[in-house]
Amino acid sequence: MLARLPRRLPRLSLPSSRPISTTAPKRSDALFIHRDTPYNNPQIAFKFDAENLKRAQEIISHYPSQYKKAAVIPLLDLGQRQNKGWTSISVMNYVAELLEMPPMRVYEVATFYTMFNREPIGTNFVQVCTTTPCMLRGSTDILNTTCSHLGGIKPGETTKDGKFTVIEVECQGACSNAPMMAVNDDFYEDLTPESTKKILDAFAKGEKPKPGPQSGRQTSENSAGLTALTSKPYGPGEFCQPEFQ
Repeated sequence: MLARLPRRLPRLSLPSSRPISTTAPKRSDALFIHRDTPYNNPQIAFKFDAENLKRAQEIISHYPSQYKKAAVIPLLDLGQRQNKGWTSISVMNYVAELLEMPPMRVYEVATFYTMFNREPIGTNFVQVCTTTPCMLRGSTDILNTTCSHLGGIKPGETTKDGKFTVIEVECQGACSNAPMMAVNDDFYEDLTPESTKKILDAFAKGEKPKPGPQSGRQTSENSAGLTALTSKPYGPGEFCQPEFQ
């Protein structure tokens, strides 16, 4: 015979108070919540200059009139470039007005895509990739070299002279040429600590070094040299019957 269960289960004794566990907040390189500052507030006027306004109108014309809000990303990019590399609240409000969108919809786009900088940056925007392929090829050394060569700044900071801002980023799509970094709109690949310093020194002087691989490669061909297709490939119809040649 199975023992009968009691009609009422005994009450569990609970502590009178429960401790609350919290973690320390960590700041990110990106700002997702806007707070007015002397250099970033809606009272600071922003409008496209004549050249960019013409370009914006041309971009908008690519979309049906009822879907012109689809131009929000290229217009934000255009505004960021005019605004010395960063997207202020005034840039976002202006784009919203131009596209007849609720400002909140523009804010959502600007805070989602990391290509939009929410804080002022230096003249040269250095993005060092540290994702797995680059890390396996020494991106940690490249990042440390970049920061130390620029006066000991940390990722997310700008040099005192305002010439450089350095951030650590995820994959930029040049894995076969790792390690790499982007400076403004150009990729610099196959980096070593020495070539990284030369690139930074050139930008510091106002020069623009040649982008691409810094190892002598032309693109992303095998660094060991040609190992396939070493003989002349036959042309179309070479091994066809005479009547088909």
